[in-house]
Amino acid sequence: MDLVPYSPPKPSSSAKELQRNYQLWFSAADSDGDGRITGNDAIKFFAMSNLSRSELKQVWALADSKRLGYLGLQEFITAMQLISLSQSGSEINKETLSNSDLGNLKPPRMEGLDKLLSKKKFSSSETYSPPMESHLSAKWFLSKSSKKIPLKSVTSIIDGLKKLYVEKLRPLEMSYNYRDFASPLMTNSDFDAKPMVMLLGQYSTGKTTFIKHLLGSGYPGAHIGPEPTTDRFVVVTHGSDERSIPGNTVAVQADMPFNGLTAFGSSFLSKFECAQMHHPLLEHISFVDTPGVLSGEKQRTQRSYDFTGVTSWFASKCDLILLLFDPYKLDISDEFKRVISALRGHDDKIRVVLNKADQVDTQQLMRVYGALLWSLGKVLNTPEVMRVYIGSFNDKPVNESAVGPIGKELFEKEQDDLLSDLKEIPKKACDRYVNEFVKRARAVKIHACIIGHLKKEMPSLIGKSKAQQKLIDNLEAEFTKVQKEFHLPPGDLPSVTHYREVLSGYNFDKLEKLSKKMVQSVDNMLAFDIPELLKRFRNPYG
Repeated sequence: MDLVPYSPPKPSSSAKELQRNYQLWFSAADSDGDGRITGNDAIKFFAMSNLSRSELKQVWALADSKRLGYLGLQEFITAMQLISLSQSGSEINKETLSNSDLGNLKPPRMEGLDKLLSKKKFSSSETYSPPMESHLSAKWFLSKSSKKIPLKSVTSIIDGLKKLYVEKLRPLEMSYNYRDFASPLMTNSDFDAKPMVMLLGQYSTGKTTFIKHLLGSGYPGAHIGPEPTTDRFVVVTHGSDERSIPGNTVAVQADMPFNGLTAFGSSFLSKFECAQMHHPLLEHISFVDTPGVLSGEKQRTQRSYDFTGVTSWFASKCDLILLLFDPYKLDISDEFKRVISALRGHDDKIRVVLNKADQVDTQQLMRVYGALLWSLGKVLNTPEVMRVYIGSFNDKPVNESAVGPIGKELFEKEQDDLLSDLKEIPKKACDRYVNEFVKRARAVKIHACIIGHLKKEMPSLIGKSKAQQKLIDNLEAEFTKVQKEFHLPPGDLPSVTHYREVLSGYNFDKLEKLSKKMVQSVDNMLAFDIPELLKRFRNPYG
């Protein structure tokens, strides 16, 4: 099955004229002139169509498919097309929109539109230019003394999260050095980045071929072979031309969310690159191709960088993590165990793919499937059985002589399920941002409680060095005290081993005391600000 989106033909002159009209309508509906149609804008403008509230509710839901809480120009055009279809008697749904001849679709009837356009002093001969982005949200991250703007003034969920982070969460992170223990401070690009899918697995399990299968061609610098061909982390993303960008360059680009990778040093950045190519799918999703996880004698040769740490960093940024196996590589090496353990906390993102499954017959496949579930159960250490997708993700037809017609039908259904999962990623991106933000806020709060507790346990005058070493040695017991004192879920506490390693280089006497005011501010953000933000940008007709 092909995941590549349909690329429409070049528009005719009439289509271009219709596009210009929609641009003028968009500018007239945009009350703030910020290039966004908010819920309030839509209620006023869409009312001119005379459709019922239930119909307009469906229009908004389909147009704002990413649930950002606003419509850009393309989403606005989609809304106008849906209104036009509804006025002509068609049912409003995805199928109707995709099966309609949009090139010959007349614009909707909007009562009072001419009056609105004349009031805005637009003429039909004008061409609309989208307003330049003010970059106001980017300035929030650069200035400590930037003027505070009320949360009600933001025009999207993402902007609201940026504002909450800068004003409430980042101060707590900075005070207690959260970046030394977990993730670096977030930047504007972290919030604006496209969804990402990371592929993990041993060498020659088909990671690069999987990406090639989706794109219909290899990305710049891609190598495919039975030996370990991909020796670096490669982010495959959209660009106007095909090229490879070295890791050191990518890490310092302000419009890319990879600044945090500088913490892994030059030895890693020399093994990291970005492959850009023009492709419609990459406009919505980026892929992270990874080096094959080592096994056998190879894993004894240490990498020059923290492979597990890098994997964990990407896992926190990605929307989906695909673990690839093939029928002849079911063993989970020590390095692979460490990698899978580093994915702790991201279980909802993990999908397991048994690739190249047509290389064995039906009876062998049944045994391979059982063996894979048994191996995963031991490593993941969960009572639930993880979903495993079975297929052969390459450009070759399924080997029907091995699996038979029933096996071929099974592969097609499994591949359809996985590709449907991938298609839904852009639509769920906003939900993922909120989910990751809340997860981070809780982790930062717990971190602050731990650091504040360790500071409180230090003596005020003598015996500081001895007391610090005792706290480090008994860190697990101190974590338990923190958990009970602040009523924290035991499963949310961070790794004791990791904290012990980082704290060994700290002077506990210089740690900050716990600021109950800052912690309370984060609690209020989780309890009130974020729910209010989500409520404000839900479907305005809901």
